[in-house]
This record gives sequence, structure tokens and C-alpha cells, in this order.
Amino acid sequence: MTTHRLAFSKSDTAKFISHLDLMRTFQRAFLRAGIQVRHTEGFNPHAFVSIPLPLSVGYSSGCEVLECSLLGEPDLEQIPQRMNAVLPDGIHVYQCYAGGQPVKALQYVNYIVTLEYEAGAPFGAEGAIRALLSRDSLVMEKRSKKAKSGFTQVDLIPLIAQATVEERRDTITLDLVLRAQNPGLNPDLVVAAIRQECPDMAPDFVSFHRRAVLDDQLQPWS
Repeated sequence: MTTHRLAFSKSDTAKFISHLDLMRTFQRAFLRAGIQVRHTEGFNPHAFVSIPLPLSVGYSSGCEVLECSLLGEPDLEQIPQRMNAVLPDGIHVYQCYAGGQPVKALQYVNYIVTLEYEAGAPFGAEGAIRALLSRDSLVMEKRSKKAKSGFTQVDLIPLIAQATVEERRDTITLDLVLRAQNPGLNPDLVVAAIRQECPDMAPDFVSFHRRAVLDDQLQPWS
């Protein structure tokens, strides 16, 4: 059976919808749009959908992907319009296509992380953060369900493929390409490293935006 993928964005208040609620939202949207999809088997069948790389709550994104299997002979060009008519504000499907690369080929994610400072970016912040991300090693502690202590240590540097730092008046923007899986790196841990290692450069507010999902050649995954 063909695997289909819906490319969609998640913004505004929709970025606060959790992963499980997002899955339910799409399941209901298929039903309301009259689009037939493969369902799970059992006593309480529901539309079989999956999101290969769940997005953290509070993050916006322009490159989310949902996998499903459309039944019959659907007009893929019409699917986005039909879905957008029944989806909540902030979730917008912009393409439906037959899946190509396997999920395991999704190796990197491009994030734009914006650090905001109420009193303006601290003097020397851009250089300090760039130096931090250029270290040979940057070990941080993070939560782990597998570790007996509940925490494990991870070196961030091998998981950062690219990092660009740009300072403006009240913000510092990080353009990061991070490992997506096995293991993946959440950009929130990069911000935690800044707070820990450069406390004078700690931002007052942070926003995260996922801009692209990439393969091992840093090309768009599809």
C-alpha cells in the first residue's frame, strides 16, 4: 500500500497543540473532509497516521510531515485544500505526495532559534556564543528514561552539523543544523548550554522555529 505524506506548517496558537492532540486533530480532519485513509484494526479503529519527527510544544514549523495511506485513487493536488477547510487555524497543509525517502534517511533538522533581550543583546554575546558552539566538546546533562538516575550526559558538538550566530539590536539568531535522530539534539539543550556556560548572555525569551528537515547530505528530505 502506498504511503502518502502531507507537508504542513504549524504556527501561531497551533504551536501549543501537543503531539498526541495533533494526531487526533488530523484523524478528525480526514473524517470531516471526507478523505478515506487506512484505519487501524481492532475494537476501536482510527485513522492510521504518524508524524516521523514530533515537534516540541511551543515550537513553530514550516516543514512538518504526516504519513498516512489514502485509499482509492485520490487527487493529491486537491487534498491540501480539502484538509485546510477543516483544520484549525495555525495548521496549514501545503502539499500531499507519495512518500519517497524512508524515515531513517531523515538525519538532520534546521532550526532558527531567536534569543531575545529586553535591554538589548549583551556586549560580546555574539562572539561568546559563537565560541561556545565552536568548542571541541560541550557536555550537557539531560533527562533520560533509560538511565537509572534519570539523567545522562551528552556531548552537543558532534550533534551540531552547522551553527551560524547573528546579532541584531535586541536579538541573537542561531541558525542551527542538528542531528534529528539516533541520537537527536533538541535546540532547547543548546539554549540550556548558553545559560549554563555564558550566564551573562542568557536571554529573557526564546523562540524556536523548525525550518527544514534534511537527509544525510543536508538536502531536503521528502
